[in-house]
Amino acid sequence: MHNGDHIYNGMRAGDLGTEGWHKPWSGGNGGSCVEAMKLHDGRIALRQSTDPDGPALIYTHHEITMFIQGAKAGQADFLVS
Repeated sequence: MHNGDHIYNGMRAGDLGTEGWHKPWSGGNGGSCVEAMKLHDGRIALRQSTDPDGPALIYTHHEITMFIQGAKAGQADFLVS
C-alpha cells in the first residue's frame, strides 16, 4: 500500500494493493461491478472490477457520504432511467 501522500485520483488501482477491496454493489451483473476500498486516511477508492489495474477514483469521506445519501434519496435515479 502506498503512503497516503502518493495516493491520488486516477492513479493505477493495482498500486493500492489487492487486499481490502470490497464489492458492495455486485450481484447478477456478470462480474462487472464497482469495488471500493477504505484507505488508511479515511478516503475511499473506487475501481472497476473488470479492470483492477485501471484508474482508481479517490473520494473524501464527505464526498462518498453525500453521494450515498443522495442516491438513497433518489437524486441519482437519472443515472439508471
